[in-house]
Amino acid sequence: MTEDRPVTAFGPDFPFAYDDWITSPAGLGTIPEDRLGTEVAIIGAGTAGIVAGHELMKLGVRPVLYESGRFGGRLRSETFEGTDGVIAELGGMRFPVSSRAFYHYVDLVGLESRPFPNPLTEAAGSTVIDLEGITEFARGAHELPPLYREVADAYHAALEEFADFTELQRAVRDRDARRLKELWNPIAEGWDERTFYDFVVSSKAFSGLSFRHREVFGQVGFGTGGWDSDFPNSMLEILRVNLLELDDNQRYIVGGVESLLHRLWRQPAACRHWPDHTSLASLNGGATLGRATRIERDGSGGLTVVDQWGNARTYAAVLVTCQSHLLTTSVSVEESLFDQQLWMALDRTRYMQAAKSFVMVDRPFWNEIDPETGRPLLSMTLTDRITRGTYFFDNGPDRPAVICLSYSWMTDALKVLPLGPERRVELALAALDRIYPGVDIRSHIRGNPITVSWEADENFLGAFKGALPGHYRYNQRMYGHFVQRQLPEQERGIFLAGDGVSWTPAWVEGAVQTSLNAVWGIIAHLGGASSPDNPGPGDVWDELQPVTLPDFRSEPR
Repeated sequence: MTEDRPVTAFGPDFPFAYDDWITSPAGLGTIPEDRLGTEVAIIGAGTAGIVAGHELMKLGVRPVLYESGRFGGRLRSETFEGTDGVIAELGGMRFPVSSRAFYHYVDLVGLESRPFPNPLTEAAGSTVIDLEGITEFARGAHELPPLYREVADAYHAALEEFADFTELQRAVRDRDARRLKELWNPIAEGWDERTFYDFVVSSKAFSGLSFRHREVFGQVGFGTGGWDSDFPNSMLEILRVNLLELDDNQRYIVGGVESLLHRLWRQPAACRHWPDHTSLASLNGGATLGRATRIERDGSGGLTVVDQWGNARTYAAVLVTCQSHLLTTSVSVEESLFDQQLWMALDRTRYMQAAKSFVMVDRPFWNEIDPETGRPLLSMTLTDRITRGTYFFDNGPDRPAVICLSYSWMTDALKVLPLGPERRVELALAALDRIYPGVDIRSHIRGNPITVSWEADENFLGAFKGALPGHYRYNQRMYGHFVQRQLPEQERGIFLAGDGVSWTPAWVEGAVQTSLNAVWGIIAHLGGASSPDNPGPGDVWDELQPVTLPDFRSEPR
């Protein structure tokens, strides 16, 4: 039965089964004998860079990695000083099981995952929702007041009335690419220029409800919490999250997700051309090169990358995985390498702000029961206060535990942008004091807090892409750039990858999938090809490519 098949991150814009491609015994492809050992530059040692490097290495290519900051990109697991693996996940921290290509690499390097303590889940144990000074406690959604159930029911009904959501998801479960595109393409055309908030207020399900219902939806939302920071975004962005269950059934990586990339960096693989026990680390002398400062075409048609020390190396191809704004602020890229429409897309990409504040505590004391209420001292907390989302990570009764005091986006993240870690923690503790009067969190804190604001980091300039209405065409230009057979010679050989290039920004699966697109593109650029028994994304591009939106509307709305 269809319902028994899992939802995976299959499409909907480009319904290609990446997990099947990377697990096929036929492999991803081959390159000609005379191109074995060819050096290819990869800018960025985050998810997209390391995954692409690992796969290219197996094909007999020599990936040379550059990293301007910290290895791992936005998979950043910061260890509390003096501890053995007590970590704060500053970037990606919760990973939906529908991310099948991502979990392929998790399994490959032998990492363990556990359910993430999201609101109203068994992993959280209990949840507190605090809005406008009114606090509700629940161990599951069924314990919340009727208002919250009405909001949840309205959202599910709105999805059905707008997109025949059940039929769409059936096509995803069945991996029925033809049916999925048949359903999705008209939605993409009709909703590219409309916002998430427009969807909510224009739906029949919400139109009969009060403003309070819409307000609660913005603060509490669905799945992982409040979504009001996404209200200005294109509705297509949110629908993809729902359709592919990216906000459901999430897990965290035991020991820190950054360890995935460190392990993949050191993981030996069976490779063509390279000797046994070859790894990315060994091909790169155990360390990446530093910051790439310039990319330009050389006289013989190759691509030259200059690093921060002025060292220039020429490559057959370059894969760029950094955030797109860095191509005009940090890396001097020869303008003729991309056409002006693609430059427009790269420059107009809009990144969202995000901030997190973590403290380490002596033990998971929040599990202790308050004798007066019969409830845990603290619960996973959603609130309209400055903390927005507070999460608890239990490492066992005999080990220090971690509290993510605050996870916030956009305006709430900007409120703390100029503040140091201690002031951020004080503000968060003051907010939690009002929700949990009499609970002494401060006495349990150990060591120094760990905080992050991704927009303040010169190597990122933002946490993740959030497409605005009208940005579909920009995304299409970036995503489809890996198929280069129609490009002029001057624009070939440089490739783009990363979650910001994908249709699912902020989700690591998007980084993995676009990195695999780039691998196919580099294979083709070097004169190679995928196996006929295992065609790659570029081989089926003409059939499955994202719909091209018309320049003019067929009729006014």
